[in-house]
Amino acid sequence: MRIPGLNSKNRLDQAGLALIGCIVAAWVLWMMPHPLSAIAAGLVPLAAIVCLRRPFLLVLAFVLFSFFRLHEVFPALYPLHIPQLLALATLASLAWNLTVGTLRPVWCRELTAFAAFFGLVTAGLFFATNRGEALASWQGTYVKIAVMVVAIVWLARGERELKLVTRAVVVTGILVGGVALHNKLGGIGLVEGTRVTIGRDIGSILGDPNDLALVLLFPASFGLALLFTRAAGWPARFLGGVGFAVVLAAIVATQSRGGLLGIVAVAGVFAWRHVRSKSLLVAAGTIALVLLFAMAEVGDRSSGGALEEGIDESAMGRLHAWGAAVEMAMDNPLTGVGINNFLSNYFAYSSFWDGRNHAVHSTWFGVMAETGIIGFMAFAVMVVLVLRSALWATTVLAPGRPRHAPEPYAMAQGVLAGLAGFMVSGTFLTMGFTWPLYILLALTAAVAGLAREPSQINSHFESERR
Repeated sequence: MRIPGLNSKNRLDQAGLALIGCIVAAWVLWMMPHPLSAIAAGLVPLAAIVCLRRPFLLVLAFVLFSFFRLHEVFPALYPLHIPQLLALATLASLAWNLTVGTLRPVWCRELTAFAAFFGLVTAGLFFATNRGEALASWQGTYVKIAVMVVAIVWLARGERELKLVTRAVVVTGILVGGVALHNKLGGIGLVEGTRVTIGRDIGSILGDPNDLALVLLFPASFGLALLFTRAAGWPARFLGGVGFAVVLAAIVATQSRGGLLGIVAVAGVFAWRHVRSKSLLVAAGTIALVLLFAMAEVGDRSSGGALEEGIDESAMGRLHAWGAAVEMAMDNPLTGVGINNFLSNYFAYSSFWDGRNHAVHSTWFGVMAETGIIGFMAFAVMVVLVLRSALWATTVLAPGRPRHAPEPYAMAQGVLAGLAGFMVSGTFLTMGFTWPLYILLALTAAVAGLAREPSQINSHFESERR
C-alpha cells in the first residue's frame, strides 16, 4: 500500500518509512535514556507514517505545546523535550510534502503583512543595542512563530482542520485552566499570596499571572465560538460552555486586570452580535466588569490593590515604562532598540528609576520601542488587516448566507473575539512577539481563504475519502 500524497516519481513504501522510524527510535533511546523514552521510541515508526500523511497534526501539536507550555503544565513531560521533537518533525514533514508530496504553497495578504513586519524585525537585529539578546529572542521564538504561521496557512485548507483546531484549543484550555484552579485551591505557586500561576518553581512563562491570563484568553474565545454556533451540535456547544467556564474561573484567579479586560472584550464581541439593545449591552458589560474585578479581589492585591493611595504602584510602573518606550522609539525611529531589548535600555530612557528595570506591560508600546516608528506602523497595519479579514469572514460565513458552514463560522467568530481580546488586553500585557496574535493571524488567513473559495469547504477531505 502506498502513502497517499506521493507522486509517481518519488514513492517510498511504508516498510521503508518504518525502517527509518526504527533507526530514529534507536537514536532517541541513545540520546535520551529516560524511562518514558522507550514508549516514545516505540511509537516513532508509526509516528513517521502519520507525520507524512497528516502534517497538520504535527503543526497543531507543536503550537499547543509551545503556546500552552503543556510540558511545563505537566512536568512529567518536560524531560521528553516534546516541543523540540515536534519542531524537527514538523520541518521534516513540511519539506517532504513540499518536495515529494502534493502540498502546494499559497499566499495571501495576511502573509504579506506579516512578512513585511517580520522583515523589519529581522533588519532591526543588526542595529539592536544588545545584539546577543535580540538574536537569541529571534532564533528562540520569533523564527519558530514565522514558520508555524506559514505552515498553518498552508495546511489548514479545509473544514476538518478548522474543526480540529477549535476543539483542541478548548480542550487544552480546560486542562491548563484546571491545573490553575488546582494550584489556587492548594496554594501552590501563588504570587503575592493570592495570584495563581503554573510552573513558577521551574521558571515557566506561565509562572507570571499576567502571562497565564493571556494564554487562557485564547481558549476563552474559541469556547464561546462553539457555544454560540448552533449548527455545530450540542456536544460541541457543551464543550464550549464548559471550556469557557473553566477558563473564566482561572483568569479570575490570576487577578490580572489586563486578563479581566480581555475576557470582557471577548464576551462583548458575541454579545454585540446577539443582543439588539446596545445601550443595555454597554450597561451590562460595565456591571460585568465590576463584578469580575470584585470576584477576582483585585483590590486585595499587594501591588495595584485598593490599599495603595492615588495611582497605584502597578499603574505608575506602567506609565513610567510607556514613557521610556516612547523615548526609545523617538531616539531610534527606523529600527527601534531591537527585539527583546526594552529591559536592557530601560535605565537609559526612563524618567524614573527605583533601582530595577521594568517590563513595558503593553504590546503597542513594546513594539514601538523595539521596532521603531516604522515597525509600529507596520504592526498596526497588520493587526487592522487581520481584524478586517476576520470581520469579513464572519459576515460571509454567517447562518443564512450561501457560503455558510458551521465549523469555519465557529472559527471566524473565535478569531474575531480573540483579536478583540488581544487588542484590549494587549494594552496592558506584553505580547507583540509571542504566539497569540500570530496564531490568530494564521487562522484568520485560513478561514478567510475558505470564505473566498467556498468550493474548497469539505472538498479537500471528500477527495481523500474517495
